[in-house]
Amino acid sequence: MKIVVIGGTGLIGSKTVERLRKKGHEVMAASPNSGVNTITGEGLAEALKGAQIVLDLANSPSFEDEAVLEFFQTSGRNLLAAGAVAGVKHHIALSVVGTERLQDSGYFRAKLAQEQLIKSSGIPYTIVHSTQFFEFLSGIAQSGTVGQTVHLSPAYVQPIASDDVADAMAAVALAEPANGTIEIAGPERVRLHELVGRYLNAMNDTRTIEADVHAKYFGAELNDQSLVPVGKARLGSIGFDEWFKTTSHPK
Repeated sequence: MKIVVIGGTGLIGSKTVERLRKKGHEVMAASPNSGVNTITGEGLAEALKGAQIVLDLANSPSFEDEAVLEFFQTSGRNLLAAGAVAGVKHHIALSVVGTERLQDSGYFRAKLAQEQLIKSSGIPYTIVHSTQFFEFLSGIAQSGTVGQTVHLSPAYVQPIASDDVADAMAAVALAEPANGTIEIAGPERVRLHELVGRYLNAMNDTRTIEADVHAKYFGAELNDQSLVPVGKARLGSIGFDEWFKTTSHPK
């Protein structure tokens, strides 16, 4: 079975490609570097020829409001149009838990626009809402840093390891289309400022954490329901301690 992974060389994409290849499938890791560009349309028709399944794991290079919206709308339209011509049987996209609840954020407005394109495309689909990846903790800390203090929301999060995300994406690729949204999350629910504090402490980082209910996340204020699953979710098995011990970290 031919599977095309858009963003197949990125953090989640490369791990998902590896898992699917180990199961014996023909998997194309598509990216601009391999001649497949969802923004210009370059190489899309050829890449999708004969493909039964497409996983869209690409992310915008810019998180500025207009740029990120243009990325997800243009990429989504081009990919879905090419998929329809190729007769793709299952279109899968990775999105974010809480997308519909965080519309004050330009990034989440763009993700919702992407999801709406998928739902109206007529192609059988599954949208996977994931919680934040542990791998993003450094960037989250940096985004809230002023001087030697990190200002972060005390809202609950339920972060997930990229290996657990890749396991989930590979499983979804080999399952029937849900024609809906499923959610995945890590095994532990914790407050964002406390989790980042654990990360900084483990990294011997001397910055201090300050909980701030008005601190924004991608431009939106959070509450305890913003970034955690509502109802049933597929839970990963890797918690923070195991992830930290088994992952290399930049010095």
